[in-house]
Amino acid sequence: MEGGCKVPRKLIKSFEYAGAGTRHAIKTQRNLWIHFLAGLLVLFLAWWVKVNIVEFAILLLAIFGVIVVEMVNTAIEELVNILSPEHRVEAGLAKNVAAGAVLLSAVGAVIIGCLVFIPKVLGQ
Repeated sequence: MEGGCKVPRKLIKSFEYAGAGTRHAIKTQRNLWIHFLAGLLVLFLAWWVKVNIVEFAILLLAIFGVIVVEMVNTAIEELVNILSPEHRVEAGLAKNVAAGAVLLSAVGAVIIGCLVFIPKVLGQ
């Protein structure tokens, strides 16, 4: 009997596909870079003002939430481009709604950042 844990090949492949998709999004999506840089700035500020662990976790959730929604937006845009290479109102609407989801998640993240950082900056 062999010791240790053997990871199923399908599971390894699914991680490889996810990694390839993440690399593609990072390489091709300027807005994703903006979100990553903003997230790094927020994490540096969190370290600088010494947020507590709960505040840090909330900030991380907000940062990753925006990045995930941006990646879903990218997937939707790519799919719409394949399904509707010609300009159609419905295709544009699908892209706009997905972009709106990114905007709302980013606004929510900014609000969360303000709720965490403003009291710290004002010394409250």
